[in-house]
Amino acid sequence: MTQPGLPGTRGRKRVYLMRHGEVSYRRPDGRTVFSKQVALTQEGEEQARQMRELLAPVPFDLGVHTGLTRTRQTAELVLEGRGVRLEEIEALREIEAGPIEHLSDQRIDAEFTYGLERAAEPGAAFPGGESFAAFRDRIIPAFESFLQRPDWTTAVVVGHGGTNAVILAWVTRGGLAGLSAFEQDAGCVNIIDVDVIDGEIVRRMIRGVNLTPYNLAKHEHYLTVAERIVAGHRAKPRSREE
Repeated sequence: MTQPGLPGTRGRKRVYLMRHGEVSYRRPDGRTVFSKQVALTQEGEEQARQMRELLAPVPFDLGVHTGLTRTRQTAELVLEGRGVRLEEIEALREIEAGPIEHLSDQRIDAEFTYGLERAAEPGAAFPGGESFAAFRDRIIPAFESFLQRPDWTTAVVVGHGGTNAVILAWVTRGGLAGLSAFEQDAGCVNIIDVDVIDGEIVRRMIRGVNLTPYNLAKHEHYLTVAERIVAGHRAKPRSREE
């Protein structure tokens, strides 16, 4: 039997897919380290509050984060005061990546700044980390399983830049070759509709991509998140250990 969906539809669900608010991977000693425990900056917290205002009219059934501090904090701020159930889906965590401070500038550009451009190449991976193929094979089954659950119709899912790109490429059927088309600014939201009929996902649609209430027009926002991380990494002297 078809599950209830959004008003006037057959089994349609809506996902507000967010990227967590701004964080800084720059340590006091000058190293760039992709810590799983990095927390939101003050700006990141403000981005989440602005998203809370934007999404205030949306009747969420469920909120999801990936278990990492930055996604949990974002989800809690967005849903603050609403009494919406919040849960963790660990499989949606960001792609694993190693440190970049030992890499030359050329390798940083090739493997990190432009890493998504080569995601479809056999064996392609982030520096010292997970392959893009393994990352996709972790994300997509978890997301499809989530979509097929009968306990929600409208949900907010707070993920990561890479995670969201994989999901958006799945929606458009672009595969790994389509990842680089989906930039995800800090604290952004994507709006996805999916029809689930008799337990089968039969339609996927995008309603909005990379929407940032703090700068909807993207005025003077020209760098990607990866480019901003690399710019910060290069702006200060490297540690003596390097």
